[in-house]
Amino acid sequence: MSEIRLFVTTTEQHANRILDLMSFAFGEEDFAIATTEVDEKNDVWQASVYMMFDEEEEVRERVVALLSEEYPDLPVEREVIPDIDWIAKSLEGLTPVRAGRFLVHGSHDRDKVQPNDVAIEIDAGQAFGTGHHGTTAGCLEVIEEVVRSRPVANALDLGTGSGVLAIAVRKLLPVPVLATDIDPIAVRVARENARRNGVVEGIDFRVAPGFHSTAFRQRGPFDLIIANILARPLMKMAPQLVANLAPGGSVILSGILAAQRWKVLAAYNGAGLAHVRTIWRNGWVTIHLRHESHRR
Repeated sequence: MSEIRLFVTTTEQHANRILDLMSFAFGEEDFAIATTEVDEKNDVWQASVYMMFDEEEEVRERVVALLSEEYPDLPVEREVIPDIDWIAKSLEGLTPVRAGRFLVHGSHDRDKVQPNDVAIEIDAGQAFGTGHHGTTAGCLEVIEEVVRSRPVANALDLGTGSGVLAIAVRKLLPVPVLATDIDPIAVRVARENARRNGVVEGIDFRVAPGFHSTAFRQRGPFDLIIANILARPLMKMAPQLVANLAPGGSVILSGILAAQRWKVLAAYNGAGLAHVRTIWRNGWVTIHLRHESHRR
C-alpha cells in the first residue's frame, strides 16, 4: 500500500508554525510530521504529514481544518511516496553523532569509535531514535550531565523508541532502568538494540501506554525520568510523571518544539519541578527539571 505525503509550501517561519499546529493535531497518533527546506536563498519550506493511502481522505480533511483559521488560502498538495527500502537508504548517509561523550553510530561505522567514546550502536529501523534527531541528541547531552552531577539509583525511559536513551543510562551507570513504550514493535527493537550493546540484562523493557502498568509501582519512584515524546502528551501526563519521581530527582523532557516550551515548563512548574537548563537543537528543545525538594 502506497504512502502519501500531504504538504504545504511556505516560509520557514510559517512552516514551523504549521508544524506546531500539526503536532497538536496528530501528536498522539502514528502520523509522521516534518518540515523541509526547499530553497534556502528564497526562504521556501514545506510542512508535511505522512500517511498510508487509505488514510488520506480523513487526514486531508483534518489538515484543511487546522489550517483554516490562520492559513485559509494555503493549498494542501499531495505526493505519492515511492516504495523504497528506507532502512537501507537511510544507512547510506547516516553518519555517527556525538553528544557529549556519547557516539551513536550504525553498524557500518564501528571503526569510527574512539577509545574514550561511550559508543551506542543503533541502526536505522522501525523505532524512533538513532541520535540524529535534535531531541535524542539533546537528551543524551543532559543524561551525561545529570549522571555526572547527581546520584542516580534507578531510571525510567518513558517512550523508549529505539532504546537509545535507556542504553545510554545503562552504559554510564550500573543501575536498573525501566524502558517503556506504547508500541510493541518499538519494545522488541529496543530490546534487540540493548542486546547488541551488551546491556540487555540491566534494562527492563515493557509495553505500557503512559503510566498504566504495574511496573511503575514496582520499580519506582525514579531518580531520573527521561521522556522524549511530544509536548502535548508530556503536558497531559505531568502530574503522573512527577508522582513517580523520587524526592530530589531529575526529569529530562524532549520532543518539544521551541514554541511549545513555555507551555511544557508551566505544566511541570505547576507540578512542583524547577527548571535547570534548556538545550536548543534544530528548532527542538530538551528541558532538564528537578524536584524542588532538592532545595530544602
